[in-house]
Amino acid sequence: MKELYGTSVTLADGELRRRENANRDYLMRLSSDNLLLNYRLEAARPTENFGALPQNIHGGWEFPTCQLRGHFLGHWLSAAAMRFHETGDMELKAKADAIVAELALCQRDNGGEWAASIPEKYFRFIGSGKQVWAPHYTVHKTFMGLVDMYRYAGNEQALGIADRFADWFLRYSGGFTREQFDDVLDFETGGMLEIWALLLGIFREREKHADLPGSKTEKYRTLLSRYRRGRLFDRLLAGEDPLTNMHANTTIPEVIGCAAAYEATGEERWREIVEAYWKCAVTDRGAYATGGQTFGEIWTPKQNLSARLGDRNQEHCTVYNMMRLAGFLLRWTKDPVYADYIERNLYNGVMAQAYWESSLGHGLDDGHPSRGLLTYFLPLRAGARKGWASETQDFFCCHGTVVQANAALNRNLYYQEENELFVCQYFDSQAEFSAEGRRFTLVQREDRLSGSFHLSSASPERQSISGVTSEVPGHPDVKMIYLMIRTGDGAPARLKLTLRVPSWVCGEPVLTVNGLAAQPSARRDSAGAGMFGGSFLTLEREWEDGDTVGLLMRKEIRLEPLAGDETRAAFTYGPEVLAGLTDAEREIRVPAERPGSVLAHDGEREWGSWHDTFRTTGQETSVRFVPVREIGYEAYTVYFPIRQAPEGLFTGEKV
Repeated sequence: MKELYGTSVTLADGELRRRENANRDYLMRLSSDNLLLNYRLEAARPTENFGALPQNIHGGWEFPTCQLRGHFLGHWLSAAAMRFHETGDMELKAKADAIVAELALCQRDNGGEWAASIPEKYFRFIGSGKQVWAPHYTVHKTFMGLVDMYRYAGNEQALGIADRFADWFLRYSGGFTREQFDDVLDFETGGMLEIWALLLGIFREREKHADLPGSKTEKYRTLLSRYRRGRLFDRLLAGEDPLTNMHANTTIPEVIGCAAAYEATGEERWREIVEAYWKCAVTDRGAYATGGQTFGEIWTPKQNLSARLGDRNQEHCTVYNMMRLAGFLLRWTKDPVYADYIERNLYNGVMAQAYWESSLGHGLDDGHPSRGLLTYFLPLRAGARKGWASETQDFFCCHGTVVQANAALNRNLYYQEENELFVCQYFDSQAEFSAEGRRFTLVQREDRLSGSFHLSSASPERQSISGVTSEVPGHPDVKMIYLMIRTGDGAPARLKLTLRVPSWVCGEPVLTVNGLAAQPSARRDSAGAGMFGGSFLTLEREWEDGDTVGLLMRKEIRLEPLAGDETRAAFTYGPEVLAGLTDAEREIRVPAERPGSVLAHDGEREWGSWHDTFRTTGQETSVRFVPVREIGYEAYTVYFPIRQAPEGLFTGEKV
């Protein structure tokens, strides 16, 4: 099946749009001169910042003495292209096009091929075994930005730069034996394999339609073959575990390259590597409740995460790249386990580690900044605090994946196969698609069952009267989704509508069509295991224009034990992990029969909005819980020692 994105999907969700807009503003605030500085220095081109004081140029990994300098610009170009593809943002595209034009001049002054921010000799160094910090990783970002500027923003100049740049790597990689180049591939290669696969697909289509000889196609097939990292891939195919205690984000982009290679060539060997990797990295390994699986940038041991709670859990790069990998597998298999994985990491990774904004107001001040740009890691030890990066003086790897992850949050929502539309994530949005020669629109809205549009003290005084306020006096503990189908020409149309039921849903969901109970025509349960799963429910019928589907999904508090230590657990509510606002490890006593009842709603309503905030009951010291994505600068704890206690402790009975 194919994913719907770009202008086909329009976001209406306020929180996702806030994050997208904050990301766009950050992209625009960064000076083009600073973004290009290292490329201009490498090409000996004039630069406004030549000789500038250090505080006036980008620092951290972008500082001109860092061996990874220039990596961020590729991410920036990818993010700008993705944003343009979704929204048609011409101001951002103009800035990106001007940067591409300057990269073309840098390539010209470098002799016509080299277009990187680092010197060619770095690649000679790793070829001779000399330690250099990941030159392939750095160059891949430039390639990816150029290719994305072509794919999403139609910039032909960017494609030309990438194609000429690839000629250098064709010659370079041809100067080694297979064994020698395998040694080179042991230095982090990033997503170079993905680049060759994407360019292979692009030029194969261009040569086919233009009836041109396949010289470029052969070039990229050759590069694809040379960059196949057999030392990793062959062990995965043999069912071994080459990942435990190894750097995680070295291998994830390489396997994304295998996924791209499968889609470019159709060769099953590439897909087999991807599936073997997922089994080793996720299915057999397990995950934290947040969805992440790393500590200190390395893969944790299989089903034994208990000794890996610290300040450096869940590197953001791994979150973003594993979500990308899950997207490939979802398209290939139509298994809801991958949509479940994406949802968990979206809420507790992408949304928990970037563009935080304080909700304090009416004179309250906690002494901390009111915003946070991004966190490299998501700490999971008791009493942890997030570490927020600066805008211009860090630029570690996650700066790059953050701007890409938040560039177009309309991804991963909708997929289509012929006349079947898959709704995989639940956010207010609208999807435009064609099926059997007809145009359709699907409008998705969540009914938060608040009965009021009074969202703040600045809301208009006039308020409508709604029976919902008395029918639902307390937090409803449900997610209520409505999906309206518009058939374009107004005539009835037959269509399959397939809805994901996440693994966190309590009991059976309630389906309605135009307010009347409905039964799905098919059900597809996940083949996954562990915390990720779920199912797909299909409604196939003749749809009238304006027909509305209701999907009610109940939520509850759940305990998710820590793999390797069943005495510790995290609390979840729907797809969200809850964090306790405490700077110390505290034991929580839970009833054996209803462990979720240990948390009660607290501060559940503000004006017209329900809040997913809780407090413990039956404890010596009460702890307040909020979604981990709402944590800013507070100390918090995710995993708590759990001890069973008599049920009466929580009901007021004598024990």
